[in-house]
Amino acid sequence: MRQRADNVGESSLVKKALITGITGQDGSYLAEMLIAKGYQVHGVIRRSSLPNTGRIDHLLSNPQIAESVLFLHYGDLSDSSRLVSLVTKIEPDEVYNLAAQSHVRVSFDEPELTGETTGLGSVKLLEALRTSGSTARFYQASSSEMFGASPPPQNEHTPFYPRSPYGAAKVYSYWITKNYRESYGMFATNGILFNHESPRRGETFVTRKISKAVARINAGIQDELFLGNLDAERDWGYAPEYVQAMWMMLQVDQPDDFVVATGTRFTVRDFAEMAFSHVGLDWREFVRFDDSLVRPAEVDALVGDASKLENLIGWKPRVLSPELAAIMVEGDMKILEEAGSSWVDDVDFD
Repeated sequence: MRQRADNVGESSLVKKALITGITGQDGSYLAEMLIAKGYQVHGVIRRSSLPNTGRIDHLLSNPQIAESVLFLHYGDLSDSSRLVSLVTKIEPDEVYNLAAQSHVRVSFDEPELTGETTGLGSVKLLEALRTSGSTARFYQASSSEMFGASPPPQNEHTPFYPRSPYGAAKVYSYWITKNYRESYGMFATNGILFNHESPRRGETFVTRKISKAVARINAGIQDELFLGNLDAERDWGYAPEYVQAMWMMLQVDQPDDFVVATGTRFTVRDFAEMAFSHVGLDWREFVRFDDSLVRPAEVDALVGDASKLENLIGWKPRVLSPELAAIMVEGDMKILEEAGSSWVDDVDFD
């Protein structure tokens, strides 16, 4: 990967955005959107022995983008001095903190890592902005998992009751963001996003696990799909629409906290049925229950109320779960067609 940090101060009239987690689902869609809006985009990526830029390779392979619009910088949310250095050098107008260990089930196996990245990483980035004197507008990716056991529908006034190390870490990030806003007058906003999916979703997340299995079963190269809690209810939206909401939150006059959701509820069973039916298959013939996939503490229902965001900013979702399931299955069928039987399972921390 080539870094282009030598000219980050150029084009002072062009807005600059710094994105942590740019290689994840949301980061890649956000980078695309900001570039289309004329931003200069800077992304923070971790050093790795293997390539980890797959979701943004189409941007990096475009010379017009890679040479003057999109810049990648090695860094990590655990490295405070590096964060200060990047903020000072780049002088961003907007900062989007999307980086995290974001897999809820994995957070039970790696609670300390989840706390350090998903929780403490946010305060290190906020502190880098504060101590460097940056006036950048800050977006914190908060999560519906913070609500946990609180009954739906959940909105900005619903009490937090996290049921996982991931949810608990996100609660810390939420409150520290709010604290820096109120203590130091920073433009720091929390976007409380409910589940949002796409063909770029990590393959260990349940919706993508389902859509990938449907593509493989339809092609005759997989026989079964093992899932955990089929009764869990979720509010699934479309990731490209949700990153639009992120940007809109930073364009208002005053920072605030907003729920982003569709207001609809479907079970994991429903999503599987919708995905399989898209290719004319009966999900009951292929789905098997695996209790090892059940979380130690389950979250029964997450259904959001985004009326505040709609009333104050005008954002409203268009893609709901039935269409989303079809989009994801079509995406995985296309990937399978291009890759053939060489497509195998991998682990993705988004």
